[in-house]
Amino acid sequence: AFLNGDLEEEIYMDQPPGCIEPGQEGKVCRLKKSLYGLKQVSKQWYEKFHKTLIDLGYSANRSDACLYTKEIESEIVIICL
Repeated sequence: AFLNGDLEEEIYMDQPPGCIEPGQEGKVCRLKKSLYGLKQVSKQWYEKFHKTLIDLGYSANRSDACLYTKEIESEIVIICL
């Protein structure tokens, strides 16, 4: 799930072992998506998850940021992270 987070800042990393192209040894990779081990990864994932649920019509609970609800006809859907 953490790999789906979008990055807001530019982050670069060394090329992983085994993925270095001959003649490109001194270059680095610019990340487009979150990567396990980054400090921002859980925050970025939560922000994307939150936006997706809000776009789908869920409401965030005021007292618990990890609780979302949505009323569909006569039933209530509750999502708790």
